Amino acid sequence: MDNEIQLISDGDGLAVIGDATDVEHFLVSEGLSSKGLGLERLKSVFGTGAAVAQAGSDIAANSGHWVKLTPKSAQLVKKYGLRNSRKTGLSTGVVRGKKGQIRGFIEIAQSPRAFLSNPAALAGAAGIMAQFAMQQSMDEITDYLATIDKKVDDVLRAQKDAALAHMIAVDLSIEEAMTIRKQVGRVSEITWSKVQNAPTTIATTQVYALRQLDALAEKMERETKIGDIATAAEEAESKVREWLAVLARCFQLQDAIAVLELDRVLNTTPDELDDHRLGLRTARQNRLDLISRSTERLVARMNAAAGTANAKVLLHPTKSPAVVRSSNHVVTGVHDFHGRLGIESGRQSSEARRWVEAATEVRDKALDTGARGVGAAKSIGSETLDRAGAVKGRLAGEIAGRARRRRGDEERDEKS
Repeated sequence: MDNEIQLISDGDGLAVIGDATDVEHFLVSEGLSSKGLGLERLKSVFGTGAAVAQAGSDIAANSGHWVKLTPKSAQLVKKYGLRNSRKTGLSTGVVRGKKGQIRGFIEIAQSPRAFLSNPAALAGAAGIMAQFAMQQSMDEITDYLATIDKKVDDVLRAQKDAALAHMIAVDLSIEEAMTIRKQVGRVSEITWSKVQNAPTTIATTQVYALRQLDALAEKMERETKIGDIATAAEEAESKVREWLAVLARCFQLQDAIAVLELDRVLNTTPDELDDHRLGLRTARQNRLDLISRSTERLVARMNAAAGTANAKVLLHPTKSPAVVRSSNHVVTGVHDFHGRLGIESGRQSSEARRWVEAATEVRDKALDTGARGVGAAKSIGSETLDRAGAVKGRLAGEIAGRARRRRGDEERDEKS
């Protein structure tokens, strides 16, 4: 009998479902690293009835692994021609092979035991996939915060807005809920009650951080003098990374709430799971768009400031290179932040690397231009001083000559 591997892609990850041995062979043959999907979580949430019993049978008969959608794994979606459903937003398909050898894509199997043909099982798997994708994003944000070495709590404590102080308590409550979920395997009513009001506080903090970035961008736009631009750029360089850290933490906690929400829906109203998953996906994208608009506006202002500084480097040989340096630090930091949050629809990693390389090249050229400008300014200054010295010498000589001639005339007058 042919071996059967069932594939599901939601745009963020790829689920590989089938017999445990076949799944393992498929992953190895494609060179993919994965995490266990934990399909057994679905067995206890479908209630009773013949259709539900079939779902449980399908789940028990299959093993599932989750693969993050990268350029490499995304090629599988094209390679096997997965079919997209407008209703669910999922791409699904089946590949078969003999003796563990996967030979190509075929039509979705229609047999009753096919996992993909059961809407309840498919919705449940998609919900778990969404959780895996968000948890992966949360891990990457944790790495990001460790890399930039910014203590979000310290930034929040330094603010006078009382609403931001509540964010620290919300942070602790969500961390506790995620710990309990990991230990128990589900989200109980008690656990959910501790965090269900958290989204309001997180949203308040996110809006505050975005306003801080907008204020920095507006200040950069208002300034016209290089000295003032340099001061504003320096302030932006010191403050932007702090507020990006706060935004990253907000986004991370919002993903954590979404993970808890999906568990809650899965355990209470599983028939609504697919709609809820799609709603969370839309809301998440809306948050990304909002953050993207604000940060890109800041990047535009920083780039404009660098352009102005470069144009006036000869007139301002000290301030102009400082503006360029601050601008590039801010812009590079924003693009790194974008990559960690996944703002570029899955293409961000390679594009961000290319951008950083380009930014580094631009920065180096800008600094080199600034250095040459300083050298030119020094050269012009020295030449001016030399000319002034020569003029002074000539004037002194002329004055001395006139004085000598005057003394000579006076001596001749006395003799006569």
